[in-house]
Amino acid sequence: MKLVLQKTIGLFINLIGLLSPKLAARIALFLFTKPLKGQINEKQSDFLDTAFREELTYNNMPIMTYRWLGTKETVLLAHGWESNSARWQTLITNLKKRGYGVVALDAPAHGRSGSNRFNAIIYSEFIKVVSERFQPKIIIGHSVGGMATAYFQHKYQKESIQKLILLGAPSEFTDVLKRYTDMLGFSKRVKKHLNLMIKERFGEYPEAFSTANYLENINSKGLIIHDKKDRIIPFNDAVLIKTKYKNSTLISTEGYGHSLATDEVSNYIYDFLDN
Repeated sequence: MKLVLQKTIGLFINLIGLLSPKLAARIALFLFTKPLKGQINEKQSDFLDTAFREELTYNNMPIMTYRWLGTKETVLLAHGWESNSARWQTLITNLKKRGYGVVALDAPAHGRSGSNRFNAIIYSEFIKVVSERFQPKIIIGHSVGGMATAYFQHKYQKESIQKLILLGAPSEFTDVLKRYTDMLGFSKRVKKHLNLMIKERFGEYPEAFSTANYLENINSKGLIIHDKKDRIIPFNDAVLIKTKYKNSTLISTEGYGHSLATDEVSNYIYDFLDN
């Protein structure tokens, strides 16, 4: 049923593209940047309410942050697509036990943060605002949260950021975009104008957005963890990132999927933070 719906939407946009390719591209980009999940449920709210909550802003968009105090360095957590800060509950609990301060933020259009659109560029600006407020020395990013983290550090070169941990992060935006356009079966005409609209909106063609390239000149020590059977972001993305990110270690897992929410992965993180 889901596949039928996807192809129906793609066919509808392709038909619009015959008459107005720019409108079709606008609709395609809207769907690509509009999360359908990621809001906070009651159980998640109970956990997040144990934190000190503080709302920051970027271009009049509210950024919700959650802070747990510690005696060691502060760790900033950036979740992925259609998620929210509560996805880190187990990790946060254990980091607190180990003495680390923890700050988590809800991404644009997720959780309790503002905006009705999501992209890694805006997310990176959210990370900048939060980093300047709480001065973390470590950032952990899951999925597109990892890409946004890499873009943030590439753009702003914060010397205070000592370590980066990327969990299931995508490398090339072109690959992410291709999976989306292939899933919906967009025509070449729609794809062409979608690329043009991305250039118009974000100042660069899709090829320019590359986590691997962003990390090429980053000095912060890095840990990359990726599952070999990740069905959302292929393992080869981690290999590409590792190739460019010289000051990093790549750890592969098998059977944990894209979420990587397991004790084994958490232990890798603790070892990296403690050494």
